[in-house]
Amino acid sequence: MLLDASHLALATNLGRALSARSLRVAAAESCTGGLVAAAITAIAGSSAWFERGFVTYSNEAKHAMLDVPTTMLEQFGAVSEPVAAAMARGARTHSLAQCALAVTGVAGPGGGTVAKPVGMVCFGWVVDGLREQVATFHFDGDRSTVRAESVTVALRGLLEMVERLPGANGRGQGVSGPLPDRSD
Repeated sequence: MLLDASHLALATNLGRALSARSLRVAAAESCTGGLVAAAITAIAGSSAWFERGFVTYSNEAKHAMLDVPTTMLEQFGAVSEPVAAAMARGARTHSLAQCALAVTGVAGPGGGTVAKPVGMVCFGWVVDGLREQVATFHFDGDRSTVRAESVTVALRGLLEMVERLPGANGRGQGVSGPLPDRSD
């Protein structure tokens, strides 16, 4: 199974952080194919803070469902930080969520190039009131490993952003407890 206890712990912590701030999240996924949404919805009560998910595997889906400009897809390719950011913005725009995350990458075993090798995954995160964030990671391992690591990074990145916002107790940090050790 691709999802493990660490994913569920991250999703639980994210849910606590979002709930403390009365926020909801949307997910835009490509290479993870809905695994982020699966991790989130494995948590009982997640309907209070998970608004919706978009699985946009093709460029056409990214454009049609998330308004990622075709010119951007042509210029940078689907696996790029500009596209990840546009996917996250599109997920927030096309949902009732105040936060969104996006994942797009090359999970393998094929499809990689010299410029965009297997294991390269780009992430985008948007949270109302904070500056948009993007990141690119290079994961080693097979397709399952790349996808599982991508879920971890996607959830952790959004959790770290949400925890910067004031919570129900008026504090930004520490509302949902410590994060698991970073493996990247």
